[in-house]
Amino acid sequence: MAWPWLSLGVNLLTFLSGAESSPTLVDRTWNGAKYGCKCYMGDECWPSDSSWAELNSTVDGNLVVNIPPGASCHNTFEGPLGNISTYDAAECADATAMFFDESWTVEKPGAALWTYFTNDTCRPTNDPTAPCTLGYYGVYVIVAQTRDHIKAGVDFARENNLRLIIRNSGHDFIGRSTGWGSLVINTHSFQDVEFTTKYRGPGRYRGGAVTMGAGVQGRMLLTRANAQKPPVTVITGECPTVGVAGGLVQGGGHGPLTPTYGFVADSALSFDVVTTDGKYLTANAAENPDLFWALKGGGPSAFAVVLSVTLKTFPEQKSAGVIININSTHTTDTDVFWDGVKSFHKYSNRIVQSGLYTYFELMSLRLHVRPIVGVGKTSAEMEAILQPMFDELKAKSIPYDTVSKEYDTLFDLYTDLFEDEGAGTSALTGGWMFSQADVEENNDGIIEAFKTVVSPRDDMQDQGFIIGHLWDAGHNMPVSNSATNPRFRKSTNFAIVALPIPDGSTWAQKEERQDVLTNIQDAAMKKAGPKGCAYVNEGDPYQPNWQDHFWGSEYPTLLKTRKKWDPHGILYSVATPGTEDWEVIEYGTRLCRKY
Repeated sequence: MAWPWLSLGVNLLTFLSGAESSPTLVDRTWNGAKYGCKCYMGDECWPSDSSWAELNSTVDGNLVVNIPPGASCHNTFEGPLGNISTYDAAECADATAMFFDESWTVEKPGAALWTYFTNDTCRPTNDPTAPCTLGYYGVYVIVAQTRDHIKAGVDFARENNLRLIIRNSGHDFIGRSTGWGSLVINTHSFQDVEFTTKYRGPGRYRGGAVTMGAGVQGRMLLTRANAQKPPVTVITGECPTVGVAGGLVQGGGHGPLTPTYGFVADSALSFDVVTTDGKYLTANAAENPDLFWALKGGGPSAFAVVLSVTLKTFPEQKSAGVIININSTHTTDTDVFWDGVKSFHKYSNRIVQSGLYTYFELMSLRLHVRPIVGVGKTSAEMEAILQPMFDELKAKSIPYDTVSKEYDTLFDLYTDLFEDEGAGTSALTGGWMFSQADVEENNDGIIEAFKTVVSPRDDMQDQGFIIGHLWDAGHNMPVSNSATNPRFRKSTNFAIVALPIPDGSTWAQKEERQDVLTNIQDAAMKKAGPKGCAYVNEGDPYQPNWQDHFWGSEYPTLLKTRKKWDPHGILYSVATPGTEDWEVIEYGTRLCRKY
């Protein structure tokens, strides 16, 4: 069967099948337990041809069938609507060359930047006869162009009991931007950006602000901010592809300006949203203040669908950056290497207490610190802060290299020193924040935990790695202005833990790796840092007691707010407030409520 292409999607009008819809949960039994599930293809409740066609008309023809980005390298895509021929040599060459490029992946209607939670069933290949299936991707995507398109998708999912996924950029470690059998709403086309020098909304704040659509990404926003006269800046993540108004602000959002101004969520002034019952609302300090608070770090895709957000802007400042490396070009002695890591991390409290931000990568025989950022500081000031660390490295005869640079603006530093990240990899993600007290009292224990992350078992030597972030969200904002965990206000190092998944891993092997992540790697981090916490956007969603680890004392209020604004579970993203009763069963497929 040949289907007419719509970019990576397919026209729906002639290939849809099913029966009349039903909004009730679908009874299922799994491993002896009873569940009520969302409606999926093959269920009697699945929407009819005419229902899908009507939705497609409502969204002005922007409803497409999701095709994995690697399908062009396969002779046949074995999709839920039947088999189609997909091989295209030119498109395959493009997919092969660009599959690990974040910006390329972001532009696909339903693709995930990191592929573990897609089930990796259709990657680019040199063998066109290899099988290609949809995996855990959503079946249909609304490539929304207007807010009415988003509302139509929310209404359709609610009325037909469909699993609903909100996908902005696909910049997502935890699988919240994809889901088996789901309807996906892609908000990436919402690219409007409007700056003002004087915010006039509710509250006392009257400084600069920027209102942006749901699809705006970090680097684009900073580029536009830098073009203002005079230049301004905005709190955003260090990665250029992250969607600022999507999961970033809704999960909290940390970046180079966090030591200076707090989380992205702390700078939020107002949201425009579509609620799960299909209403357009504004949430700010005066209108719907409980929803406003929850959207500021209470969890992505948990309370409403964000159309736009207004954030504070801040004056640009001169900045300085430092790079440090200790790696196998300096030493192959693991004892020397880890002693160098210990000295670097020993001074992490001094770094954050001086208002600096640091991004580093740590794996076997590689510590790559790029960069340490000083907003408003000179290289001389940075040198004075870091000199005790350098003196200790020298006294221990630990080899390293370092570079220091000055910039007229933080934006200049951002574009020069922050390295682009890659896409297309398959890995599990965990992580833990070490508080200033943890570092002061147990730095040696923290380094031992790092060693456990890198080599969690004898048969997994040198397989894990860490992405570290030194910042204190409370340095200039000791009291939270958001729903983020209060423990972050005395933070030193938020460290992402990653464990790659080998190609072709079975379900049992994946479960084993998840157990290693949760009960060996992350467990070691928690034991070494008992006063820390976890970050919802970059943490293990399957850890015990995730409610307290992600939100601490804020969780009871967030749970109450979720029950008010989404009482029927129209939205779902794993390990967010109110999802305790929901579970993805049948080998990562059906989303169901536990009875």
